[in-house]
Formats: sequence, structure tokens, C-alpha cells
Amino acid sequence: MLTRTVLAASATALLVSATGVSASAAPADARPKNPAAAPAAALKPCAENALTLRATASGQDHVLRLSVKNHSSQACLVDRVPLVTYGDLDGAAVPFPLSGSAAYKLDAGKTAHAVVRSLSASGDKDARSVGYVMVSANPEHHGRKFTAAALAAPGGLRVWEPVTTLWQPTRALADEVLAESDGAGILKV
Repeated sequence: MLTRTVLAASATALLVSATGVSASAAPADARPKNPAAAPAAALKPCAENALTLRATASGQDHVLRLSVKNHSSQACLVDRVPLVTYGDLDGAAVPFPLSGSAAYKLDAGKTAHAVVRSLSASGDKDARSVGYVMVSANPEHHGRKFTAAALAAPGGLRVWEPVTTLWQPTRALADEVLAESDGAGILKV
């Protein structure tokens, strides 16, 4: 329930920021007459079966590349923060930059990219090893399970204080955002 409230509040905030007018305050004639021209807040969340989620090894230690593609014929919304959980461990990867839940518009046929770092230092003594990672583009979706073996880590994925970027329009931009963090969600100084 809290997730729906947060998503609804985020969508309302997006509408206000995009139009300068709240949905309840807008007169009927001020609302878009063409639904295709409606602001992102008027879009619906992407159906889980309209999305393809991927997770792949990046070639860097403890870093995975994520992508989500919209296969539907219309733009829709995913959460701007990919939901990434490791095995049966508590919690999810922390977004970088730090941010709350909000909508990310994913146009028809388009792909968004993110990068997740599971461990800031390979010698971290607190690290745990898990056999899989779960990735979802929306907290209300079941998500997709990726095994450690499929991610080029047959001995398990090591994790401690994971960090994920927000969805980005390109893989290069996702890489750039992760490079700005020190692995703990904090900007390098």
C-alpha cells in the first residue's frame, strides 16, 4: 500500500512540475485534449509482461549492467530506481544519487539502462555471498531472477551495501553516474 501511495504522490508531483498546475486545480479546458500529448503523470505504469529486464556482467568486479525494454506500442512508466535485491538478504540496493520513488517515462520500443555495484571493495570482510539477484522495474512487479552463474559468478555474488544508479537513457550515462560514486552512494570529493 505504501508503494502505491508513494507512486501516486510522485506522479502528482511530476504533473505539478511539468505543468505548474495540480490535477485537482486544473480547469477541464486546461487538461490536454489529445491523450498522446498528456504529461508523463497521465501515463500508466508499464505492465510487467510488456517489459524485458536484463542483467549482465559488466567486466568490472562486483558491477552488473541492468536494462529494461518497453515492448508495448505506447510509452509507460517504470520507477526511476531499479529495485535490486540480493538473494534472501534484507534490503535493496541504495539509489545513487540518493532519491525517492518517482516515475521514469519509457517510450515504446525504448530501453533504459542502470548499473549496480554490489561491493565497494573486494576485500570487504562483511561481504555476503548469494546465489542470485532479483531485479524489478516497478516495486509492484515480481521482477526477474538472475542466478550468479548466469552473471559470470559461479561461486556466488558478493554483496555488502550495494548501490544502483537510476534508470538512464544510455549505458554510457549509467556508467558515468556510477563512476561519480565511491560505491556507498556518496559523491567522490
